Amino acid sequence: MATAIDADELRTRTRRLLAEHPPATTDRTDFLRARFDAGLAWVHYPEGLGGLDAPRSLQAVVDAELAAAGAPDNDPRRIGIGLGMAAPTLLAYGSEEVKRRFIRPLWVGEEVWCQLFSEPGAGSDLAALGTRAVRDEATGDWIVHGQKVWTSSAHVARWAILIARTDPDLPKHRGITYFICDMSDPGVEVRPLRQITGEAEFNEVFLTDVRIPDAHRLGETGDGWRVAQTTLMNERVSIGGARIPREGGMIGPVSTTWRERPELRTHDLHRRLLDLWVDSEVARLTGERLRQQLVAGQPGPEGSAMKLGFARLNQAVSGLEVELLGEEGLLYGDWTMRRPELVDFTGRDAGYRYLRSKGNSIEGGTTEVLLNIVAERVLGLPAEPRNDKDVAWKDLAR
Repeated sequence: MATAIDADELRTRTRRLLAEHPPATTDRTDFLRARFDAGLAWVHYPEGLGGLDAPRSLQAVVDAELAAAGAPDNDPRRIGIGLGMAAPTLLAYGSEEVKRRFIRPLWVGEEVWCQLFSEPGAGSDLAALGTRAVRDEATGDWIVHGQKVWTSSAHVARWAILIARTDPDLPKHRGITYFICDMSDPGVEVRPLRQITGEAEFNEVFLTDVRIPDAHRLGETGDGWRVAQTTLMNERVSIGGARIPREGGMIGPVSTTWRERPELRTHDLHRRLLDLWVDSEVARLTGERLRQQLVAGQPGPEGSAMKLGFARLNQAVSGLEVELLGEEGLLYGDWTMRRPELVDFTGRDAGYRYLRSKGNSIEGGTTEVLLNIVAERVLGLPAEPRNDKDVAWKDLAR
């Protein structure tokens, strides 16, 4: 019988990794590969897939040892879609071959992932999507045609998680299949979408005769909606439940400005800042509790509540920061058409944070959709009437 992994054993394994691959003299990528192979990437993942089948809560033991030694991380913000959305779905629904092919380079950061879900006319109502995947009976491959939109990191991604309609004769939730899409396929065209910030962090993606092998299907044919729920629940946790220190996130810059610029203070702004500081701390501690719940199983609708609160809080805090700075808050120093790999709120103008936070109530599930999820699945309120659930997708009005 295998011996259970405890904190002391993890410390021993981590120190062995550090001794065999000193961070100061080991290539960064080589160190991350060695960490993955030692089972110290995600300790709760299976052996051979970056983990040791250990309790999820013990990851903090490994992270503390590595941080103290100055070991490199895998730049989680850059590869957040892969870590937070693709990996849990691959683990839950991928074949052994798929898991061993994709999870290691995903975690190390050698391959960036994006998410091909939303479409024009199928954003909030994602199940109404119209991108088609048709089986090539001669080869067994799937041929995909369609358009996706609001795709973060598509311009730098090597792989994508994709949902497409494989049976238009079924109701919209039941005729969808989930795939891994090769973004280097010649039929994939990525076009930038310029945002209110002047950047083009998002993209629209056109798929024309994109060929996907059946081995890159996750879950059963037609069961893509259920598979997608794993992705979406993890997405909302990764957006709204990220671990941050006290005064981390949006509340940090405005608190710093308040302390350093006494000439800007007013009684009303002081009261509102105190309220938002408390709300930020409540959100931070709620996120900690949510992560503790994740130790015992899969994320649930609580992640939707966290993401909902995250969006509202960011918009309120960034609005207060602009108001506190007065005319300075209207300044925004960089309107160039940049193509960033990721969202970066740090080191930017208050005006940038104010504008970018407007997207928080859309990305990762709109506020309206999340309110429905919380109402129905957390509070137990009656579901909204849905007259199209049993109608074949091809017969829906569009």
